[in-house]
Amino acid sequence: MSILNTLVRAAQDSPLDIAGLVIFMFCWLGYEPFLRRISKSRGLITKDLSVVRRAWMREMTVREVKLYDSNLMAHAVNSATNFSSANLLLIAAVAGVLFGGHLPLKSLTTLGLDVSSTQLFQIKMALVLICLSRGLLDFIWALRQMNYCAAAMGSLPENMDVDTAAKFTNAITNVLEPAMTSFSQGVRAYYFSLAATAWLWGPIYLALASIGAVALLGWRQSRSQSARGLRQLRELLEEHPYPTPPRPIAAEVQIKEKNTAPHNVQGGY
Repeated sequence: MSILNTLVRAAQDSPLDIAGLVIFMFCWLGYEPFLRRISKSRGLITKDLSVVRRAWMREMTVREVKLYDSNLMAHAVNSATNFSSANLLLIAAVAGVLFGGHLPLKSLTTLGLDVSSTQLFQIKMALVLICLSRGLLDFIWALRQMNYCAAAMGSLPENMDVDTAAKFTNAITNVLEPAMTSFSQGVRAYYFSLAATAWLWGPIYLALASIGAVALLGWRQSRSQSARGLRQLRELLEEHPYPTPPRPIAAEVQIKEKNTAPHNVQGGY
């Protein structure tokens, strides 16, 4: 109730704080549904990456040696682990400021921070903590799903026909896709954590940073060089003739070489 009372008093004393908070919540909570809606069309990294990942899983099912795929999955797991570790350190730092007892408000004032109300300042720090915590949960869930995907990749049988390979491709893609989506959501939490931090300098900075975070994410999703490259890659993959013919296993190649070796010797004489 004290937080609610603080927000009510803030609405009475400074309506700009409430307006900035509303804009932030709209941008933070509305970006993901908005991205899912517009990703149905082409030209976004989110949609193009889905096609690329499916093509990867489709190739993996017919690849004889899957060492390359396991290295890629290990790289993804290491990236998620590093991000989650950094996120945990940031959470500990913000929580130390928030729950560390007396706040040196005078020293914070010299940095240009708005500390006119101690309770409102604590709410601002709590918002940053919530954003970071949500990102940490996304990273943890991404790690668990990546481990599920690694187990699924290790369970693939050898020498599958085309229909069986297509079924395994769909099954593994349904595990990999949400794992990578959760990882992207965790990274995206950093953007909105920085926007929430801007509230420490005032509500106008919070609103501008929230809109700026959405604009930056949108530009990187659709107009960046990576977006253009992935768009080109998706077009090439869609033109690629699938299913890819299965690779001959090593034993079959050795048998063919042994069968053809005598004929080659006789031809030499």
